[in-house]
This record gives sequence, C-alpha cells and structure tokens, in this order.
Amino acid sequence: MSNDKSLKYDFSAIERKWQRKWQENKTFQVEIDRNLPKYYLLEMFPYPSGRIHMGHVRNYSIGDVIARYKRMNGFNVMHPIGWDAFGLPAENAAIKNNSHPAKWTYENIDYMKSQLRKMGFSYDWNRELATCDPEYYRWEQLFFVQLYKKGLIYQKVTTVNWCESCRTVLANEQVIDGCCWRCDQQIIPREMNGWFFKITDYADELLDWCDKLTGWPDKVLTMQRNWIGKSLGAEVDFPVDGWDESLKIFTTRPDTIFGATFMSIAPEHPLAAKLAQKNGLQKEVSEFVEHTRSARQQQNPDVEPEKEGIFTGGYAVNPYTGDKLPIYTANFVLMEYGTGAVMAVPAHDQRDFEFAHKYDIPIKVVIQPPGAELDAATMTEAHEGPGILVDSAGFSGMDSAEAKKAITSHGEEQGFARQRITYRLRDWGISRQRYWGSPIPMIHCPRCGVQPVPEDDLPVELPTDVTFAQSGKSPLHDLESFYKTSCPKCGGEARRETDTMDTFVESSWYYARYCCPGERREPLRREAVDYWLPVDQYIGGVEHAILHLLYARFFTKILRDLGYLGIDEPFADLLTQGMVIKDGTKMSKSKGNVVDPDDLVQQYGADTVRLFSLFAAPPERDLEWSDKGVEGAHRFLHRIFRFVMDKREMLQNAGNGPVAPAGGPERDLHRKTHQTISKVSRDFASFHFNTAISAIMELMNFLSAGAGESSKTIPADFVIKEAVEAIIQLLSPMAPHFCEELWEQIGHKSQLSESRWPVFDPEAAREDEITMVVQVNGKLRGRLSVSAGEDEEKVKEMALAEPNVGKFIADKTIRKIIVVKDKLINIVV
Repeated sequence: MSNDKSLKYDFSAIERKWQRKWQENKTFQVEIDRNLPKYYLLEMFPYPSGRIHMGHVRNYSIGDVIARYKRMNGFNVMHPIGWDAFGLPAENAAIKNNSHPAKWTYENIDYMKSQLRKMGFSYDWNRELATCDPEYYRWEQLFFVQLYKKGLIYQKVTTVNWCESCRTVLANEQVIDGCCWRCDQQIIPREMNGWFFKITDYADELLDWCDKLTGWPDKVLTMQRNWIGKSLGAEVDFPVDGWDESLKIFTTRPDTIFGATFMSIAPEHPLAAKLAQKNGLQKEVSEFVEHTRSARQQQNPDVEPEKEGIFTGGYAVNPYTGDKLPIYTANFVLMEYGTGAVMAVPAHDQRDFEFAHKYDIPIKVVIQPPGAELDAATMTEAHEGPGILVDSAGFSGMDSAEAKKAITSHGEEQGFARQRITYRLRDWGISRQRYWGSPIPMIHCPRCGVQPVPEDDLPVELPTDVTFAQSGKSPLHDLESFYKTSCPKCGGEARRETDTMDTFVESSWYYARYCCPGERREPLRREAVDYWLPVDQYIGGVEHAILHLLYARFFTKILRDLGYLGIDEPFADLLTQGMVIKDGTKMSKSKGNVVDPDDLVQQYGADTVRLFSLFAAPPERDLEWSDKGVEGAHRFLHRIFRFVMDKREMLQNAGNGPVAPAGGPERDLHRKTHQTISKVSRDFASFHFNTAISAIMELMNFLSAGAGESSKTIPADFVIKEAVEAIIQLLSPMAPHFCEELWEQIGHKSQLSESRWPVFDPEAAREDEITMVVQVNGKLRGRLSVSAGEDEEKVKEMALAEPNVGKFIADKTIRKIIVVKDKLINIVV
C-alpha cells in the first residue's frame, strides 16, 4: 500500500470539512415544495443544560439516519432543532452564580449548538427556536388569552403538590413516587390559587384517538388510556341518616349494590369533618386526615398502601335496601376520582374485603360465580368477577351484565340514581411560582376582577432587572415595576399575575412553530402548517408518555379549535428509544458512569460515535455501553477507508459494465451488492439499524475477499465500483462525513447528500442455485440443490430420487407432495 498521507483516515479534518460545506451550501435548509412528498422528522428538543450527553447522541443519531434516508429517497425532509429553554435549573444556576437565567441559558445553547454541529446532524438551523425568546412565548400568551375567552382556562383554589426545594407547584403527572420529578424531594400538599387548562373537556377525544394512532407503541397508548381513566357506571345518592343531605357515590358495579355493608369517603371530603364534629370524633378524624395526606405524598403509586380508616360516627342509607351503613373515612378513597365517596362491597371488592376484615365489618355475598357457591364466613378473598345475583331483591337470578342496567334503570325511575361516566384525568394546573417561565397574561383588578391582557399589549415580557433570593422565591412577586399595572377595562390601579406557566406549555406546540420560521405577524402560518403537519416521525423517551405527549396532543386539539391548525393529532408515528446503560445502570452524573461525547468525538470522530450508538442495539432497546464496541466501529471505518483509498484511481476510472454480469466473480459480487441493498432498505424501513450495519459489514467482507490483493480472480472494475458505491451510499446516513469524503474521493462532483438511495434490482439479487429442504410427513429427511425458480414437477422428481428420502417412502403410498417455491418439499405418505 502507498504511504500517501491521503490514505490516512483523518476524521477530524474530514468532519470539519463537510460540516463547513453543508453549512455554506445550506444543504439541509428546506422550503415548501409541492412537487415532492413531505416528511417531517422531529426528535424531542433538548433542555439547554450545558452539555449534550450520550442519550442525546443516540436519540439524535436515530433521527438523523431516518431524515437522511428519507431525503435520499426523494422526500422533502424537514428536520428542525430548538431549545426547551425555560425551566428551574437556569433559575437555580442564577441563584448559585449571582447571574441572570438568560445568560446561563444562552451560553449553554451556544455550547450545545456547537456540539450538535460537530455530530453532523442534518438540521435546518434556519428554523431554530428557543422557548425563552419573547418572540416565541408571546404567541403562547396569545393562545392563553384566547382560550380564557373561550372558557377553556379558569382559576380556582385547590390543594396542590408543593415542592419546597423548587419553591413551586407541580402537576399530578410531575409527582413521581411522592417526589418532585426534577429534584426528587418529597412533595407536600398546600392550598393555592392557580390557573388550569380544561383538558378534561377533551378527555373523550384524547381517548378515542388512542385507537387511531397506529404508529405509536402500544405501551405508550396503554399508559395514556389508563391516565385518562374513563369509567362507565352509576351515580347513586345515599342519604345521610339524620341529615338533610346525601352522599353521592360512583360505582362501575351497580350489580353489587345489595352487598354494600359500609361507606368510605376521602379524608378531604367535607362530610368527614362535619360528621366527626357532630359525633365527638373531631380530634381522631382530623389526625387521621392529616396523617393520610402526608403519607400520600410519599407513597409509591405502584405499591398498594395498607388499608386504613376511621369511623366518622355517621351512617348512610342504602336507597335500594334501606340498610344503614357506617361511614368511614379511608386512605384509599381519592377526592379527585368520582365523587370522593364509594359504597363498600367487601364480598366483591378486594380492597373492601381487606378493610372489612381489619375493622370487623360484615360481609355479604350477592354475586355467585358459575359452578360455585360462596360463603362469606369462609371466603379468603373477594370474588370480583361476574356471576348470578343472589339476595338482591327482584334482581336475584340475573347475570351481572343484565343486572347493571336493570339496577341503574330502577334507580333512575326512583330518582336516586343515574348513569354516569367518570375520568381519572384532571384539569392541567399550569401556575408555577418561579421566575424563569412565560408570564401568565392576566391582570387582577379590585373593581373589575380578573382581566386578560389586551392582545395588542402582548408579550408580557419577563423583566431583566431582578435579584434572586437564596430561598428560591420568585422575584416577580415583590417586583413593583412588574406587577403594578392598570386595569385594561376600567383603567384603575391593578396587579399583574406573577405566576408563570408550566414549561410543558412551551413544549406542547413547538413542533408547529418550527413550520413558520421568522413569522412575526401571527403564531402559525396556515399554509406552512397545512403542508408540514402532522409530524411524520417523532422520537423521544418513553418517560414522556403521559406528561409531554398527552399535553402536546391536547394542545393540538385546542389550536385546531382556535383555527390555527387543521390536524387532530401532532405526531403520526412515535418511536421511543431506550436508555444508554453503563455498568448495568443508566448513565448519570450521580452514579459517576457518564461518558462525555466530546471526548469520544475528539478520540474517534463523530461518525464512529454515531455508528456505535446505532450498531449496539435496536433503537427501542437499552444500549449497553462498550468501549470495545466503539473501537470496533472505528476499525470498521478505517478498513473501508483503506480499501477505497487504495483503489481510488481504479474507482475513479472505472466505467459502467453490463447491466447484469453473466457469471463468475462479477455475478457473485453483483448479486451480493443487490441483496445488501434490499436488506439494508428493509432494515431502515423498520429502524433496525444494527442489522443494517451488519449487512454492510458482510458486503465489505465479501468485497475484500473477492477483490483484495490475495484474491485469485478479481471481479471487473465496474462491479467493484458498484459494490463500493453501494457501501458508501448505504452507510452514509449513519456516517455522513466519512461517506461524503469517500464519495468525493472516487470521483463524484456532487455531494453524496444530494444523491439518491441505491436502486434494488430483484433479478440481480436472485441466487443461481438454492438449497431446498425435503420433508416426509413434516420431518426433515434431506436437502436439494436446485436452480432458483426451477420447475415444480422437476423439483418433485429430484426430491423423490434423493437417496435418504427413499428410505422413508419405500413401500408406502404417496398421498400428496407439497412444494413451497424455493424453500421446501413435503412428501405426505
């Protein structure tokens, strides 16, 4: 081999060269082109924390491969990037460093942007946005005002999840195992006034569309269905004995109502305190309520807590039986689900069964399962399934399904019951008591009440002249120059809202704003969003299944109803990639197992890092980090580089040969090339990049063995060139700088990024000879080598003549012979 320095794979110089060319040529900048099919590829945008990590690298490498592959297949691909730039870390950094969150944020954006450019991702940087830019959040404030006017936003006092460490409120979805999703500190309940989006108005539509999102993982859809939690049942009024009021309960099992033996109400239910006070149990009940509220904030939602309760001293009357049922307040009843009160049927609900045993409450069987007879005295667990009703007055003998309808209808006729649908989903509380977020555009007037900021006065910008207290309290609450304003209705003195919006609001519509870069007259240009939306492929972590993905779906629907969008769902297809694992656990600074992408790029180059992250595991599975795997990917690129550069002159001068080489090594290499094109194309379509890389490696091995210096019969130059070009093109979405350089080195004048995906020729990929399995009554008895596409009758003759097969069919009647073309023959005797 020559000692020419150009034969050395100088990845640093190559990557700088092509990053510069792509930027200068605006290679990945796109506009609306109605002559091409569009493809919108989007990865969840990053929070500008300071540095990208290997999770970012994997996520964005997966997306970049898809974007480049689609581009080479003739699609008009939009692949934007931006920054989810509001958030608590910036504010905490400002407190720690005595600086402004904007300074910290934009410095991080600049650094992370340089990191992403070094990775060679095919972003249209012309569409870059940062959610902390007033030119972005001004439109979010406009949406807020318009939604408020439509009655889809309201303010109320409620018990909220308060994080003392972060000094702010969290939505229910942001509380993980009783702790803050950001800082992992324990959450405490607190009553506060806050703003809410009426996401519950869209509960049915959100649920119905889960059945139409065929490109989403089942696990994500299941999580969303469960979170929405739709239940069909009956609402029944249980009069409180001696009181002029009733307990409303919701049940999905009205067929069991004759088996109710006690009532359970949530600790926060207003009747709990009233009954306790009347019956001299105020101290005991109050202590239990506080204990339960505190315990709930700490409990793991996946772990069922021990059933606890306390008798309030009151009774409710079952309207179907007239029985008086003791009323308990219990830790397993939630005020926010249903009515905050439930009828307890211990024979047919396991939770009630355990509670009844603990507090010595009677158990009554009213459903008998088929083929069995339950006895309350000997039951060891509740029977929660359907069956035939017993001891249920005129409904005895009915099956459960029939009885549910009949019992509800009877209650409706009598006026104490009605059919109802309930949801687990609650309205989205978006008020946050921190500075670094979008100001809520509302004004509180002592005369006119709450008034929206006039649309012409938007945006309400965050003030920059602020000082941050070490306590973490937002400076907006005490900054007179910010909160002091005039009422837009009466002109009198008023106070501006000092809470800011939950940062999930910004990430709920950013995908649409990418369609309209530089638009200053309106939030979304309808021509652009109608062309680009929905996002064809969205990529991100499964941890966002409920928070971000549910909110983005909701926001799409409200923007549609405001007239800004013409779509029902934001993301047609969703890919949730796995985590990056090292030493058996997820990479994190706290565990000390982080691998810095910058160090890897410096040592091996971006293309090696990309190739390893794609080769080590399928996208949906966790990737186990391996230093040897990185080195192996680097060696593979070196090997291709040496081979191509060694044959560079030949490849530059090689002409085009026959469409289909007749035979010999030319035919073999030609066939292998097209088999690889087919395999890689199929793998790309299913995002199996690891097996696609394996197929390219196989072709490279075949090429090296047949066209290397030690080979006795070297294929013609034009066949070698075809194989080399295929390798470069197929590998290019994964190692783009590397492949651009080799494409240029073998004589091409245009960028590889502008070339088309190699065309698969089925005839070229056809094997000359294939091996067919021969079975007798389904058992393997031999193998045949036959010409591909051989006549079926000829194949049958050859199978019957195969010596080993003859042993198993001798002296037997052949009933039929089944031939699966080019695969197997089954002789049935």
